[in-house]
Amino acid sequence: MQELETKYTTAIRAAVEASHEIMYIYENEFDTIIKDDGSPLTKADLASTKIIHKHLEPLGIPITGEETDKMPFSERKNWTECWCVDPLDGTKEFINRNGEFAVNIALLRDGKPVFGIIASPVQKLMYVGGVETGVFKVEFDSIEYKDKWDVLTDPLEVNSPMVMTCSRSHHSGPVLNFINELKKHSPTIEFAKKGSSLKFFDLASGKADAYPRFAPTMEWDIAAGQAILEALGGSVVHAETGLPLYYNKENLTNPYFIAKTKPLLALSS
Repeated sequence: MQELETKYTTAIRAAVEASHEIMYIYENEFDTIIKDDGSPLTKADLASTKIIHKHLEPLGIPITGEETDKMPFSERKNWTECWCVDPLDGTKEFINRNGEFAVNIALLRDGKPVFGIIASPVQKLMYVGGVETGVFKVEFDSIEYKDKWDVLTDPLEVNSPMVMTCSRSHHSGPVLNFINELKKHSPTIEFAKKGSSLKFFDLASGKADAYPRFAPTMEWDIAAGQAILEALGGSVVHAETGLPLYYNKENLTNPYFIAKTKPLLALSS
């Protein structure tokens, strides 16, 4: 197996340590704060941010993310590399205690996600990788034992019936149009509702075929998932233009997008 660069192994350790702290807080009492934009915040978000920054800052690569101080675009536009971090993706799911939350860390290069980590604190499991490294399914206890990492390969075929993964928290009318497109290939569509970036677990493993999102998301919600899915031959594209999402934009909000596995892309072409 190709040896991972130090920056990637550092990020993996950061995600695991942050996940352990998140679980400690999750299993005890915690308060919720409502931020100015109406989104919730817990001490787990803050603790995870602190841990991730502790690991990543010594690497000298700038960081942007959910709870990270945002640098002005006049500075960010000159970055050739940066980390894109969501220390607790799915805070609402965390508060609801349904276990469907994650830690997201992506490395961006010239606006493109080249490496991603999605870690599930509850499952003690992460998907990591990108085009340069390949994609791996890694249990937390095995991060130092690469021979125990499971190598993921491109999903071989579309599910029958087709499976669409979607959010528990956000729904929108345009999704119905996308479902009708899918029904041209599969009269029956099954729905796998799941919170946070864990939807990319299902896409990467081939358990789901598509993930349309016609509701607001931020760059740190999706960048890691895009790096992983693209490495497996899939795509995450702008719902209107069909172009891959790019990152470190002046406006850090994502456009509406559609994620597809490699077999679905082949079927749709």
